[in-house]
Amino acid sequence: MKGYLRSDGRKGIRNVVLVTYLVECAHHVARAIVSVSNNSDVQLIGFPGCYPNEYSLKIMEGLCTHPNVFGVLIVSLGCEGFNREQLANAIEASGRKVDTLVIQKSGGTKKTIDAGIESVRELLVSAESTEIVPMDMSELVVGTICGGSDGTGIGANPTGRSLF
Repeated sequence: MKGYLRSDGRKGIRNVVLVTYLVECAHHVARAIVSVSNNSDVQLIGFPGCYPNEYSLKIMEGLCTHPNVFGVLIVSLGCEGFNREQLANAIEASGRKVDTLVIQKSGGTKKTIDAGIESVRELLVSAESTEIVPMDMSELVVGTICGGSDGTGIGANPTGRSLF
């Protein structure tokens, strides 16, 4: 099979651009950017909280640096406690392109959406130059969704990975 080679050496079977919001108040702006892009390679993810949280930062870092991700647009309101700088640094350190828009610094909703659409457009153009290389099945990174574990985390978690 073929994969998209990342600068960190991993390979992905997709070449997506993530638009991620860091607080629920920025969700509508991020969703509008994704909607206007009208491109299946542009995906929306986010964190609705408004406070610093190491667990959410770890999850967002993992999602934003997944091998299937080419680049990320971070959409922040500006007053939330989420550490957007640390997230952007982790994404950049993984070799992925990252752009950050802060609604309160960008001139409001409309200006941020317009800037976000342009950022996503540029990321998609850059993504087209990603090298496609042979990829072995052992290099595939697969995510699973657990429908709900029992009290031990074993019974309904067939991937064999417990959260404790």
